[in-house]
Amino acid sequence: MDALTIEAYFKKLQDTICRALEAEDGIGTFREDAWTHHSGGGGRTRLIQNGAVIEKGGVNFSGVRGEVHPRLRQQMALADTDDVHFFATGVSIVMHPHSPRVPIIHMNVRYFELSNGTCWFGGGIDLTPHYVVEQDARWFHAQLKAACDRHHPDYYPQFKTWADDYFFIPHRQETRGVGGIFFDYLKPATPDNPAQPTKEALFAFVQEVGESFAPTYTQLMQKYRDEPYGEREKNWQYLRRGRYVEFNLVWDRGTKFGLETNGRTESILMSLPPQAQWAYDHQPEPHSPEADTLAWLRKGVAWA
Repeated sequence: MDALTIEAYFKKLQDTICRALEAEDGIGTFREDAWTHHSGGGGRTRLIQNGAVIEKGGVNFSGVRGEVHPRLRQQMALADTDDVHFFATGVSIVMHPHSPRVPIIHMNVRYFELSNGTCWFGGGIDLTPHYVVEQDARWFHAQLKAACDRHHPDYYPQFKTWADDYFFIPHRQETRGVGGIFFDYLKPATPDNPAQPTKEALFAFVQEVGESFAPTYTQLMQKYRDEPYGEREKNWQYLRRGRYVEFNLVWDRGTKFGLETNGRTESILMSLPPQAQWAYDHQPEPHSPEADTLAWLRKGVAWA
């Protein structure tokens, strides 16, 4: 299996997810912005705004190649004299709904390859409800666990813990949402490490994660799109979006890496919501739905 096959699959995945989201939203359509990268390759940024359910969302595809950036060389212990090039491809998604009853969702699936033969897969999917509904969080994790279990029994517990640790806001001491799964540096078997899964097996797992996005999120869109809400819930949504912004700009590795390596700014920052708020030392009323949500935002919840 070569990189072009994987790249072609990610393009199809972007198409499939965009069609499913447009169909469920009913009004919003994606605008495509095709771009080229300064070192080679490019991508398709697709943005949906002011739909019936989705206020702002992006489904991005990229396939970029070029010289390995000094920061990545240092991370991978590559010498400055090594003539190593990279190819990276994947799909990245963030959806911000109008309604505080519909959760924010994020997904990323990606493949990275070096000209020296090293390659790996990464990705993840996580849910950030403005109001945590325990039943929904357990259902969401059950979908992910089932997808993981079809490939390896250790995947879900390992990747769920990784998501808890990754999607965490240290300066707030709270998780970004109810988590999900996160994985990186999944390298296929080599003669030196034959116990690892094959490249085909890892790609099949990444495909399963990618294809779980649309049916999972459109079901949540459908369930809550017509639920009533008022000014109180809307203000809380803006505060929770503020936490999302804090994580993405301060802690998210992908955002930081993209900006540091001269990635396309508009595509990188499409993950930010259209509106957000910050209130000084905001404390929700005890035993309120808002306080109940904060109580769930911790690591180690056994959702599934």
